[in-house]
Amino acid sequence: MARIRTTVDGLVYEDDVEPRMLLVQYLRERLGKTGTVIGCDTSNCGACTVHLDGLSVKSCSVLAVQANGSEVLTVEGLERDGQLHPVQQAFHDNHALQCGYCTPGMIMQSIDLLGDNPDPTEQEVREGIEGNLCRCTGYQNIVRAVQDAAQKMKPGASASQPATSSVAGGGA
Repeated sequence: MARIRTTVDGLVYEDDVEPRMLLVQYLRERLGKTGTVIGCDTSNCGACTVHLDGLSVKSCSVLAVQANGSEVLTVEGLERDGQLHPVQQAFHDNHALQCGYCTPGMIMQSIDLLGDNPDPTEQEVREGIEGNLCRCTGYQNIVRAVQDAAQKMKPGASASQPATSSVAGGGA
């Protein structure tokens, strides 16, 4: 077992984990963050995308021990004071989902994209989300949602979360 301490959605967790436990398993099984979904287990689909220290990663390709000392942001950590993140709201407003399975990872990747490029073209959005697969929509409404969110977010506005934290017990 390995002891890890990580901040997830603004709360600090300390846990003993198996060294081979994937971050996606830790988030779902230990912390109950089931919005981070398991799609393919091969890092091809992007459904499990979260932010690790401010960058999007496919949590099925990261070990939980690699998140030790890091900050993780999941789709559950995006809303503030009952308000959806602008990207979440844009996905809703633009009907950018059908079954919804890819949506959490697609939203997390889109936030990362907008952090790097606050006013992307259609082609830049398509390239920015190419590592996240959607088998239902054909992507047009997803692209529209990302561009809508870009217009509603202030240029350079951070999608990262406040640094306030409290300690939550995870246990073994």
